[in-house]
Amino acid sequence: MEFLLEDYRGKMIRLTEERIRHIEEHFEMNDFEAHVRETLLVPQAVIRSNSDIETSLYYRYYFGTRIGDKWLCIVVKDDEGGPFVLTAYFTNKIKKGEVLWIDM
Repeated sequence: MEFLLEDYRGKMIRLTEERIRHIEEHFEMNDFEAHVRETLLVPQAVIRSNSDIETSLYYRYYFGTRIGDKWLCIVVKDDEGGPFVLTAYFTNKIKKGEVLWIDM
């Protein structure tokens, strides 16, 4: 089973059950779905990955997560089947790369 989530451009992003299980292996990412939806739809920054031009990093800052105030990073890969969520994690800073979108 997979879900379709809309991003800030109106593009539909796939999120599979397998990827959800992968993401939820990290305790701080349990019950993350609402944050993933919000981060894709209303990101504060979107950066093209320096290591893979088909991958974009969507960022939104969250206060009071289980591990403190952090950026949520949603990693979206665009392949022949269209864009899909590869993984998601909390981080202290935004990675360097080509800025595709900024709203801070």
